[in-house]
Amino acid sequence: MTELGNRLKEARVAKGLSLDDLQSMTKIQKRYLIGIEEGNYASMPGNFYVRAFIKQYAEALSLNPDEIFETYKGEIPASYNDDLPQQLSRVKTHKAISETNSKIFDILPKILIGVFVIGVASLLYYFVYKHAGDNTNESINKETERVKIVKSENLEKEKADAKENTTNTTDEKKDNQQQEEEQQTTVDETPKQEITAVQSSGRNSTYELKNADKFVVKLVSKGQTWVSIKNGKGKSFFQGTLKTSGTESQIEDLSAESTAVIRVGNAADTEIYVNDQKLEYAVPATANVQNITIQHVLKNE
Repeated sequence: MTELGNRLKEARVAKGLSLDDLQSMTKIQKRYLIGIEEGNYASMPGNFYVRAFIKQYAEALSLNPDEIFETYKGEIPASYNDDLPQQLSRVKTHKAISETNSKIFDILPKILIGVFVIGVASLLYYFVYKHAGDNTNESINKETERVKIVKSENLEKEKADAKENTTNTTDEKKDNQQQEEEQQTTVDETPKQEITAVQSSGRNSTYELKNADKFVVKLVSKGQTWVSIKNGKGKSFFQGTLKTSGTESQIEDLSAESTAVIRVGNAADTEIYVNDQKLEYAVPATANVQNITIQHVLKNE
């Protein structure tokens, strides 16, 4: 037993404490307490723990640890400062390894989840992209085909419209030409008005008016003249002298009459018009007084 161990044991015994009591007080295992009293430090983890256990042993017996370390420094391991970094290094290394392992185990599930999510997303993207690409190509093909059909239909419609317009134009030209021909035929077929002298004797002359829709008589005087206009029944329409100042005329509409009897006192200065057609005297105009009968032959007669 060393002097330090003998002093610590004497102090323990003086206080009436057993090793079991001291173990309960210091929480140091009994075998380490025995090693301190016997000076056997080889059973302890290291010099750091030797000095720590001695310090706790002294404090439990109300001894001054500093005085103990100073008095018995030759017996106490002097490698306190050297051993502490080594122990701390062991603790740190163990702690670092534990923390590293803990971090790895904490991160590993997240990594696995991330890989799983990325894989699922990649599969979804592949199928969606492929499906969308197929749909897009199908839509483009359908749209292209639809555009071709629409263009073809529009082209056929334009051709049909052009053909129809050409046909309509041709038909219209034919219709117009036919109408013109019909009108021309109608005009040509419509007989012209005819006024013909059928009898003349002395001062009297008779005319026939054919193909006339109306019966209008106009007397134009180029000098002073006396005239009268009657129908076949003797009804008088006009009787008097036309003025000599300028050219004067007298117009009577006899369309409702079948006969007109005109008496002219000065045939040389009197012109007779029937529907604007000048009547040629059957008796020379030198015979001043003339009796002119005009018979209107209606179309339905």
